[in-house]
Amino acid sequence: MKKNAFIFGYGQRGNSFSKGLKKDDFHLYIVDSDKKLCQEAKDDGYVDVLYIDVTKDEALEELAIDDDSYIICVMEDEHLNVFLTLSLRALFPHATIVAISDSIHVTQKLKMAGASKVIDLYQVSANRIHNILRKPIATKLLDSFVSDSYAISFREMLIPENSYLDGMMADSVNFSTQGVLLIGMIDVELSHKFIFITSGIDHKLDSGDTIVCIGHDHDLDSFEERMKKEKVV
Repeated sequence: MKKNAFIFGYGQRGNSFSKGLKKDDFHLYIVDSDKKLCQEAKDDGYVDVLYIDVTKDEALEELAIDDDSYIICVMEDEHLNVFLTLSLRALFPHATIVAISDSIHVTQKLKMAGASKVIDLYQVSANRIHNILRKPIATKLLDSFVSDSYAISFREMLIPENSYLDGMMADSVNFSTQGVLLIGMIDVELSHKFIFITSGIDHKLDSGDTIVCIGHDHDLDSFEERMKKEKVV
């Protein structure tokens, strides 16, 4: 018997999770408050697509969520994602709730809101880099699984000479608008040491530095090409 999975949010992350869970033979319900995203889900072949106001408990209560259901919270708005997790935990205390986070602070909020499991993208990235050094074969297998199931990859990219990124502070670059997430960098000015972006220091990007990003292959390709754009003098 198929297990039910309710995916809240059909943005980039929700789309990726849906593909992975579909391959794992889950019965999927796509839930969103955005009509456009609901239509995209239908266009992608999903049948059980529910357009509801996720901020209203009465709408959530009408969903066929039981104790064996899996709930995946991947709303694009992190504040809404935390609020939704809190509401769903109160309404369905025994269901398994999985939420995704891209910062330490959001991870803490999601855990306090009642998420059963929080997928912290920064922590996943840190573990992977450690495994590259210590467990290269296992990491290769993990990469294959992630790539096949969720269409997400990690990539090291060298900042070319005269790139528009040259001289900019890392915190001033909105990587999310490019569809990628900055994990860390190898700073040539700091003895070529790898620095996680969560270290609390705003680092200057220079040509010759290597940055490590996570994202879909097509977004990483586009961003890598955009890095070649010359800065305005």
